[in-house]
Formats: sequence, structure tokens, C-alpha cells
Amino acid sequence: MKTLTHIYLSLGGNQGDTFKNLQLAVNLLYERVGFINAISPVYKTPSWGFEGPHFLNAVLQISTRLTSDEVLNTVLAIEQELGRTRDPDYKRAKTYQNRPIDIDLLFYGNEVINTGQLQVPHPRLHERRFVLLPLTDIASGLVHPKFRNSIKDLLAETDDKSECEQLTDKLIDPGSSYNLKKHHFIAIEGNIGAGKTTLSNLIAEEFNAKLILERFKENPFLPKFYEDQSRYAFPLEMSFLADRYQQLLDDIGQFDLFKDFMIADYDSYKSLIFAQITLGAEEFNLYKKLHGMMYRELSKPSLYVYLYQNTERLLQNIKKRGREYEQQISGDYLGKINEGYLQFIKTKQQDNVRIIDISELDFVSSREDYIQVIREMSKS
Repeated sequence: MKTLTHIYLSLGGNQGDTFKNLQLAVNLLYERVGFINAISPVYKTPSWGFEGPHFLNAVLQISTRLTSDEVLNTVLAIEQELGRTRDPDYKRAKTYQNRPIDIDLLFYGNEVINTGQLQVPHPRLHERRFVLLPLTDIASGLVHPKFRNSIKDLLAETDDKSECEQLTDKLIDPGSSYNLKKHHFIAIEGNIGAGKTTLSNLIAEEFNAKLILERFKENPFLPKFYEDQSRYAFPLEMSFLADRYQQLLDDIGQFDLFKDFMIADYDSYKSLIFAQITLGAEEFNLYKKLHGMMYRELSKPSLYVYLYQNTERLLQNIKKRGREYEQQISGDYLGKINEGYLQFIKTKQQDNVRIIDISELDFVSSREDYIQVIREMSKS
């Protein structure tokens, strides 16, 4: 999974319902580029470089996994979708035009980029009060990587003295509509290779959640189990039982003042689902008693999410991630695990359960697919 880069984008326009166009641009940038960390106030400003109606302008900070070229191509597509028609000669003639929407990439991390298609930082941002003012509102201490001056200092030093009127109406972050924070504890579950750890990481980053990840990589019995299941099933399940209990006891019990909720890539009941498949009847009955005693007092998830993935895709994902000890997992074994989860879900209150079919989704590579999963999780 690619690392996140913080970028800044300037939005502006002076045709049609300008404020609505800005909000539509914000919505599409959230869906296609990344999650929004900050939105500046909107400013009414005179046209710059030509005679025309007043503009509305704002600046966003977004966290994205897209490359700078991918951001540029996405931005151009959004502009076109919202009615922007670019004259192919306007840059060459150095003239400016009225437009329903204009989106400029101001900063891409701390990178300095100069290609035929893209210049970052934006080469004229220090000359434009309508950019510097909203940028100062959300990132006054940001240092320009070429000038080595803060945005606040660039605003004080700019020769552009045009008047900018701050509006009372504010642009809305679309991510605020997905109210995952109402849940104190979310468990993401799924079969082997379904992507529950990846999804948990993505949600924790975007929604400021405390992340609880299963420590399966540290289990010494796991590779041995896949080589000889009958011999190592019981020690494997017992070690998972103890480790999951200790981890949940520690992580759930430690309240984090700086996080809004908790999200885990497993639920305590996972131990019983796998143990019922791998253990004999007598061993499982003993295991079930121990599980009940240990987990009785632990906090339960307020939202339980099961990622359903078809067996073919699961096997592809397992092969792709390349863990040697997993390569012998059979489709039949995955089918039994899936059935175990579905039987467990039938016993739960359905108002706090979401079964999401991700067989045709790729929430790692596609931001829009990820938003679809979040939307499903947020349904009442």
C-alpha cells in the first residue's frame, strides 16, 4: 500500500452557481483523490489578470496515495466533468478566462516538480492573495520548499493587495457524513485474504481511530500448522486464544485521548470459528469453555463488519501476498471458514452487523471502491 502524501489544492470559479461548483469539486476530490484534512473559508475575490465577474476561492489540504501526475489527471477530469472547457492556447497566450471551476495543485508534499505538464509548488501562488489568504487560514506555518518562507510570511510580503471578502457559508467535508465515530469499537472480520487488515489501516488513518491489529505474524505455530494440521491445531488455537485475549485486554483497556474510536482487524469470536474447523469435538468443547471464561468481561464491538470475498479472489489474494506457509490453503478450507462466520453472524443482533460483498471491489487501488465500503458501514 502506497504511503500518504499531504497535498494542497486551490479551488476557484466565477461562472454559474459558483459555491455549488466548489462543493461539487470538494465532493469529487474526496471520492477520487483522498481524504480531506482541512478546508479553508471561502473568499469572494476580484478577477485576477483580466476583467470578469468576482471569483469564489478556497484551499484544501488532502492526504492522498496518488502520484503527482495521477492527481493532475484526476483534477483535470473533475474540471471537465464540472463544465470547465480549456482553450488549448490560453497558457501560451498568457490570458485568463472566466470558468465554472479551476483546481490548481499548489503543493505535493515537499516536492519540487518541474515537467512540461506540471510545476509544483505552483509557480505563481506567492503572487496571488486569493490563494495565500485561504492557505494561511489552514497552513500558516507551511514552508515553501523553494523560497524557504512560511505561507504567512509570503502573504505579508506579496505585492497583490486585492480585497478578499470572507463568506459566512462554508464548504462541507463529505467524509463527515460517514459517522463511524459514533461506534466506540468496530471489528472488521473476513476470511483469509479478504483485506481486513488493509481496510482497518485505511479507516484508522482517515477517521482518527486507534488501530488494533492481530499479531498473527508472531505466532510460531502458524507455519507448522499449515504443514501438519492434525498435530499443531490445538497448540495453534490455544496460542491464538491467549494472545488475542491479552492484546484485546491491553488495547481496549487503554483509553486514548487523542483517538475518536477503536478499530480492530479481528473479533474475539474468530478463535471459536477457526477452532471449530481445526479441532476435534472434545478439544473444541474444552476450548469453548476456556474462551467463554476469558472473554466474558471484555468489551464487545458496537459494529461488526464482515467482508465477504469469493473463494477465487481469496486464493488470488493469498498467492499475491506471498506468505509461503499460506500457499497450501485450499478452497475447501476457505469455504468452511466462511460458513463458520455466516453461522456466527446469524446469532448476532442484525442492527450492528454489516455484511459487505467486496468480490467486485478493490478498495486498495480504488478510492471510489473504498468509499463504497465506508458508505455500507455507515448505513443505519
